[in-house]
Amino acid sequence: MLKQRVITAILLLAILLPAVFYPNPLAFQVVALLLIGAGGWEWARLNQYGDVWAWGTGLLCAALCCLFLGSGLVSLPLRELWLAVGAVWVLGGSWLLFRGVGTWRTIPRPVRWCVGVSALCAAWLAVAQARSLGNNFLFSVLVLVWVADVFAYFSGRLLGGRLFKRKLAPSISPGKTWEGVAGGAVGVLICAFAWQWVERFLGSTTSSIYRQMSDISPVMAVLAVVFLVAWSVVGDLLESLIKRSAGAKDSSHLLPGHGGVLDRLDALLPVIPLAMMLHTL
Repeated sequence: MLKQRVITAILLLAILLPAVFYPNPLAFQVVALLLIGAGGWEWARLNQYGDVWAWGTGLLCAALCCLFLGSGLVSLPLRELWLAVGAVWVLGGSWLLFRGVGTWRTIPRPVRWCVGVSALCAAWLAVAQARSLGNNFLFSVLVLVWVADVFAYFSGRLLGGRLFKRKLAPSISPGKTWEGVAGGAVGVLICAFAWQWVERFLGSTTSSIYRQMSDISPVMAVLAVVFLVAWSVVGDLLESLIKRSAGAKDSSHLLPGHGGVLDRLDALLPVIPLAMMLHTL
């Protein structure tokens, strides 16, 4: 399993990194579009749609992303859109986690399907805009999620159950702990301060999400980091809730050793639109 995970990760990075660093943002936008299309295929299957509908959903997601690109939406600020998307994630995600797995099953299947397609396409538009702001901004958001995940894993393994008796969400993801969440937040705060120092030392011409928030105030930077870390956890929990409702362990087997595309994107789906919301504000 570990060997599969490493090989798959290397292959993904071999595709992703050249696309990110290619001077024309279109290369990265196309790679992101393919991932979102695969996520749409998985989403339909998780909601018990057949193969034809699943393929159609993937193609629809890709077509909508192409429409966004062709219409010039990527180059527009879209402040109201990111405020609306952020509000839906915060209010809808909180409500769903509070109500639990049973509530997801009661939502009509067409509504669930629309929610997933909308979330995937909004994530593509957000990541495309993040790339247009510069690799510094894009990587600061991506690394935030990765660092939160890594620090949460190790702090949960080392301290899980020692500081808080209650698990984070035992009915959704029994392995996640409050110690893990706290460790993830601390790790990202350390990363944020280090990132800003490197930016200033190198005289970076583009700003990270950390520096943009810090330019408002240090308190704002800390609050923004904690907010984004919290929603990376929520994104992970929401996908676990949906998979538990569908009786699935992974969203698919497209990525050997990792599960499916949605298993890799779950934390990013809310974080990237929320980062764009903070940027536009």
